[in-house]
Amino acid sequence: MIRSILIHPDPRLKKVCDPVTEITPELRLLADDMLETMYDAPGIGLAAPQVGVMKRMLVMDCIKDGPPEPMVLINPGVVWASEDVSVYEEGCLSIPDQYAEVKRPAEVTIRWMDLDGQDQERQFAGIWATCVQHEIDHLDGKLFIDYLGPLKRQMITRKMEKLKRERARAV
Repeated sequence: MIRSILIHPDPRLKKVCDPVTEITPELRLLADDMLETMYDAPGIGLAAPQVGVMKRMLVMDCIKDGPPEPMVLINPGVVWASEDVSVYEEGCLSIPDQYAEVKRPAEVTIRWMDLDGQDQERQFAGIWATCVQHEIDHLDGKLFIDYLGPLKRQMITRKMEKLKRERARAV
């Protein structure tokens, strides 16, 4: 099922999410729904708070051409980050049609639990590293615009407020 994606500003997008304590059928369904929602949007990553669920779970798939590689990360955390940084023009499904360059570690090692309750660890580089850090930020109540200067952040926030008003009138 495709779920509605929260649009900034929404107070839920600024909250730190609770850890997942057990793998339930509802959590598996949420993961399926989040992947379907992400692919439909279309996007390469989606965090649970973006669909109004305040749990530490994200989905991502950074493959544009070729067979999909969907990933579900539960309670993910960065265990290592490179000193090398990369700058990538990021966007966000909760901040539609707005993009800005964000500087992040070029490579990260992430530890998480999968849907079978097994611990996983993997090193990510390139767009995968950018995406996983962006989505983990969501779990900590942080948006990519929080990396920008105050004027640019305010400008984007005003555009999102206007978009939300227009969408509300269209309903």
